[in-house]
Amino acid sequence: MPRWIIPLIIFSVVVFILEYYAFQAIKTVTKNKIIRWSWLIIGIGVYAYFIYVIMTTPRSAGQTKAFQLAAGMMLTVIIPKILILAILFGEDLVRWVQKLISWISSSPTQPIAGRRKFVSQLALTIAAIPFASFLYGIIQGRYNYKVLKYQLSFEDLPDAFDGFTITQISDIHSGSFTNKEKIQYGVNMIDEQNSDLILFTGDIVNNKAKEMDNWIEMFGALKAPYGKYSVLGNHDYGDYTRWPSEEAKKANFQAVKDLHPRMGFELLCNEHRYIEKDGQKIALVGVENWGKGGFQKKGDLKLAGSGVDQKDFKVLMSHDPSHWDVQVKNDDFHYHLTLSGHTHGLQMGIEIPGWIKWSPSKYVYKQWAGVYEEFGRYINVNRGFGYHAFPGRVGIWPEITVIELKKA
Repeated sequence: MPRWIIPLIIFSVVVFILEYYAFQAIKTVTKNKIIRWSWLIIGIGVYAYFIYVIMTTPRSAGQTKAFQLAAGMMLTVIIPKILILAILFGEDLVRWVQKLISWISSSPTQPIAGRRKFVSQLALTIAAIPFASFLYGIIQGRYNYKVLKYQLSFEDLPDAFDGFTITQISDIHSGSFTNKEKIQYGVNMIDEQNSDLILFTGDIVNNKAKEMDNWIEMFGALKAPYGKYSVLGNHDYGDYTRWPSEEAKKANFQAVKDLHPRMGFELLCNEHRYIEKDGQKIALVGVENWGKGGFQKKGDLKLAGSGVDQKDFKVLMSHDPSHWDVQVKNDDFHYHLTLSGHTHGLQMGIEIPGWIKWSPSKYVYKQWAGVYEEFGRYINVNRGFGYHAFPGRVGIWPEITVIELKKA
């Protein structure tokens, strides 16, 4: 039996249950057969397209734009239907419990007239919220760039760097880009910050170096008086696609590394540089990817910091924030500020400043978006410039971070 048969059966059963309840809601609310059958046909079409893309895309292709479109369409239709299922199934449970109580007590209860229609209308109204949100996220949300500014104070910051500004970008994922005008708009926003230093914290591509070919000139035009530096992310190693040989994978990895100098970025692979200003300096340390679980663990703090004095003020670039949580924040070497990305904030969630900040990403990463502080050491987790897998952003917008260093 082919390995895909069982997953396909499970998928089909789940889809049948979702569509059964969703169709019941539509049927209860409207008698218009065109609306009813259009609803059903569109849903089946989305599922069929998703299965077709999965079955026909070779692993060597990596994550294609067709897959992203299929995944986006799938999430857009399936999440609202999950909500409909939850509400209608909950109402079914209430009715079943009432019938059971009625049978046990031998006192029949009369169903409330119109309750099913009201619950169906409520379910469809609630489901419309994520449906509209995901549509917006795909059409516009992925380009809804936000500049987030932070001012961080340190007692041991060299005086010359009081007011020094760093623009951080992360997770470009150029293999997902489709709209050159929109991407140029985002790149212009980076340049408009006029920061002293620009730092990129990994994932320049989805899988292959050639994905960046059309975007090198655009990102290469970025300027900063104290330079542009970068590190590698987990996607830059080419681990998420099938290669014809190990040599081909190594050649691609070298090509990915070569992209950085072509864009005017100096790539730091477990090494450091000093940024000097008015006779004083801070250490910029960059490690290769280190992530908990099954991710690459090539980041080497000791190697990267070799030659750096423990008393130096240090900014660390490390793609995955789990590195900070597991190793960096407790390191005696005292990394004052760590810059990471990786999580994308899962590209979906709810953020209302001063009130709520939530994403499913928080259940995987303790530090998943924004600035965190422990032991007088800071980390900023950038939400990412690009997007991956899901071709959109809902509530968690693409980010350009500007950090101003201040002398406490």
